Amino acid sequence: MARTVHVIGNGDNARMYQQNSKGLKITCNIPPFPVTGAYGTCIVDFKMCKAMAEGSLTVPGDWIMGFRPHKFLEMNPGYRMRWAQNVKEFYLDLPKYAGNYTNFNCGHFAVHYSCNKLKADELHMYGFDSIFDLNLRSCTDFYLGSDRGDPNNVRLTDNWRPIWHGIFNEFSNVKFVLHHKHPNIKFKVPENVEIVTKK
Repeated sequence: MARTVHVIGNGDNARMYQQNSKGLKITCNIPPFPVTGAYGTCIVDFKMCKAMAEGSLTVPGDWIMGFRPHKFLEMNPGYRMRWAQNVKEFYLDLPKYAGNYTNFNCGHFAVHYSCNKLKADELHMYGFDSIFDLNLRSCTDFYLGSDRGDPNNVRLTDNWRPIWHGIFNEFSNVKFVLHHKHPNIKFKVPENVEIVTKK
C-alpha cells in the first residue's frame, strides 16, 4: 500500500491543506493552524530552541529535531531531560547538494525526512510559497523576527531553490504534489513533480 505524507509548511498557502487528509502529517516549526493527528513537528534552528528554552514559544506535539537543535541540547543538557518527552527523534542527514545546515531550511528538512525516513511514496507539500514566488513570509515570523527585505529574500531563494531540485531528483521514486495558487514554478522540475492549483 502506498504511503502518503503531507508536509504543512509555514507559507501563506499552507491553508490549502485539508484537515483529516489520509496519510501522515508533518509540520514545520510552529504550524500556522492546529493539524489534527500530526506525526511530528520539525525543528532545525538555534533561534527556535532559544525561544523554547526562554519559554516565549511552545511547540505542540512530538518533535523531529535537526543538527542545530541536537547541538543546542548537547550544550544545554538540562533541556535534553526537560524536553525528552517531546523529542521523537533526531535526524542529522545533510545531503551534499545542500552544502551546509544553514541552507537546509525547515521545509527541506521535513520533506527530506519524510522521503528518507518515513519512506513516502507520495508527498504533498503546502505552504512552500518561495518555490513559486519571491514570498518568504512565514507564520513563524509572528513569533520570531526575520529579515524579509527583498535583498535577503533573493539571497535565500537563490540558496533554497536548487536544494528543492536536488531533493526531487534524489527521491525520483517519490511522487511530489505541490499545492499552490498558481502553477508557475520558478525552476524546471522532473517528471515526478505535479502542481495542483486552487484559487
